[in-house]
Amino acid sequence: MTKLSKTLVMGIAILSMAAMTQFVWTDIAAACGYGQSGGGDYVPQRRDSSGFLAQKSTVTEKQARDIVSGYVRKLNPDLEIGKVTDNGGFYEVEVVDAGNEIVQLLGVDKRSGRLILLN
Repeated sequence: MTKLSKTLVMGIAILSMAAMTQFVWTDIAAACGYGQSGGGDYVPQRRDSSGFLAQKSTVTEKQARDIVSGYVRKLNPDLEIGKVTDNGGFYEVEVVDAGNEIVQLLGVDKRSGRLILLN
């Protein structure tokens, strides 16, 4: 074999091994991010690295308003957040349009901060 063909074969071998290790060593669970099913923007959720959910404090009314406003701002910046009501295990948040007409009712779970579609 000539020196050029040896170099070419060696280069192809190295590239193929590098491509194979990419598939073998890739962690499939890390595709969406740690603890985030469907990615960070799929379901608005409380992102916190302080520990287990049971050890976290509950979501406050202001945090619930911030969670819903961030979600609504991504979908339709013309909508606003209306009244926030405490309903036991979750906060009920009204999403209103420019004429203060209720468009959607959303719930925010007090323990996890996840959104709940109420109507």
